[in-house]
Amino acid sequence: MKQLFIFAGIFFSSITFAQKKNPNFWQTLDPKKDKIYGVGSEEAYKTLGSKASKTVIVAVIDSGVDPNHEDLKEVIWKNEKEIPDNGIDDDKNGYIDDINGWSFLGGKNGDIDNEASELTRIVQKGNKIFKDVTDASSLNAEDLKAFEEYKKLKDEFAAELKSNERQLEGIQMFEAYLEKVKKQNNGLLNKDAFKNYKPENEGEKELSKNLKRAFALGLKEDYLQDQLKEGKEHFEPIVMLSKLDADSIRTFIVGDDVNNPNEKYYGNNHVQGPDARHGTHVAGIIAAMRDNNLGMKGIANNVKIMIVRAVPNGDERDKDIANAIYYAVDNGATVINMSFGKYYSPDKKLVDAAVKYAQSKDVLLIHAAGNESKDNDVELSFPSREFLDGEIASNWIQVGASGYKKGNDIIGSFSNYGKKKVDLFAPGVDVYATVPGSKYESLSGTSMASPSTAGASAIIRSYFPELKAEEVKTVLMKTVEPYVGKVNVPGQRKPKGLRKKKTTEVKKKVSEICISGGFLNVNNAVIELQKKK
Repeated sequence: MKQLFIFAGIFFSSITFAQKKNPNFWQTLDPKKDKIYGVGSEEAYKTLGSKASKTVIVAVIDSGVDPNHEDLKEVIWKNEKEIPDNGIDDDKNGYIDDINGWSFLGGKNGDIDNEASELTRIVQKGNKIFKDVTDASSLNAEDLKAFEEYKKLKDEFAAELKSNERQLEGIQMFEAYLEKVKKQNNGLLNKDAFKNYKPENEGEKELSKNLKRAFALGLKEDYLQDQLKEGKEHFEPIVMLSKLDADSIRTFIVGDDVNNPNEKYYGNNHVQGPDARHGTHVAGIIAAMRDNNLGMKGIANNVKIMIVRAVPNGDERDKDIANAIYYAVDNGATVINMSFGKYYSPDKKLVDAAVKYAQSKDVLLIHAAGNESKDNDVELSFPSREFLDGEIASNWIQVGASGYKKGNDIIGSFSNYGKKKVDLFAPGVDVYATVPGSKYESLSGTSMASPSTAGASAIIRSYFPELKAEEVKTVLMKTVEPYVGKVNVPGQRKPKGLRKKKTTEVKKKVSEICISGGFLNVNNAVIELQKKK
């Protein structure tokens, strides 16, 4: 699932982010020089001076990227061994006309946009396997264990579906409420509209009060409607696909064998796909043109973005992610950005093998920690650097999201964290970057923090090409910008005083919620590396 910070029923935290007037391209600025907690890339280029650099290929495994965006078209990777649109696999890599990359979500019957959750797919398979089981005592030990697991997951699926239906219903009710407000205010939606509206119940009364305040602080109707639209586009297909045969839809569109985990050569070259907003934003953070006086500045120069489409709206399939990693590595990527994740992984061994392959080929993997305000040390999420055989990938950086301004709220309130599982924090709150159609937008999520780290990693790989992937990770971890004081731990609150209804945020040191104890700073890393010369 794309790790995008989306509207999900309770929307006021996202409104807060949307209304902040962050400095332009804050993710490139420096806490020492600019008093802004960016990655320090602008200062890093000054520190590097005239030092020579090497072109680095960064693979973006995502929903797709707009290769014609005004700020990206010059940095999109081109497969020089392939002749465009001749229908021939010229370089014999198994993928026909893969000019800018490959999509594992397309086929002769179109391109997948929405997919079911992994839990849905697992339960649907279980429904077929165990449809005739009426007496579990007749099963052998192995089948009985699988049946008991299926029953457990079936209950979890029912709870998940109910939650998603409730979220969708909440969005629909909220839409209806806004229409009533507008109807009583001559079609307008502003602070006066909520002041004049006569609420029909206590819930509407609270909404009116909060929205009146939000509009007074600068909330715009367009932003609110966009959040609603995004919420509907997220939850409607998830609910719908929970009730359809997900594998049959996949087979019809892509044409691969969903029961063959070792299949590699399927898909098409439609790297933009039906909805490239997420992936285009990610690509821009990494490498949007820095010297064309358009839109924004990416973090890294001398980078080529390889587009690998494998992440739908819904949960990505392990098979697609494994193949996406193999494709990126085999075609020259030395940094791979992975702004996605999920909580079930039935074919984890496939992804483990691909991660080990990347490790053997000296490729650095950057992964978003997740947007559920959860402790990654406690709840497993996938993909992960912890292999089923107990080994741990040394070429993996797990990233949480942070904001630009020093203070208790510097960690994104949505960001996952973990003293043992999250390596560092990087810019991920209200980051302005490219979206399809040569447009730009501010988005929040660990999806943005991951490419901030991928861009910084690309700088190191470009200017210090002698360093191995593990060494790049080591220097970035060693040179994080430390943080004095405590920060609010995402999602954690405790009772305040004797009044049970009042709560306050739980505060901890940054070193208590991530491994490195700080914020990514590539200038610090460059200074450290130049000391060794």
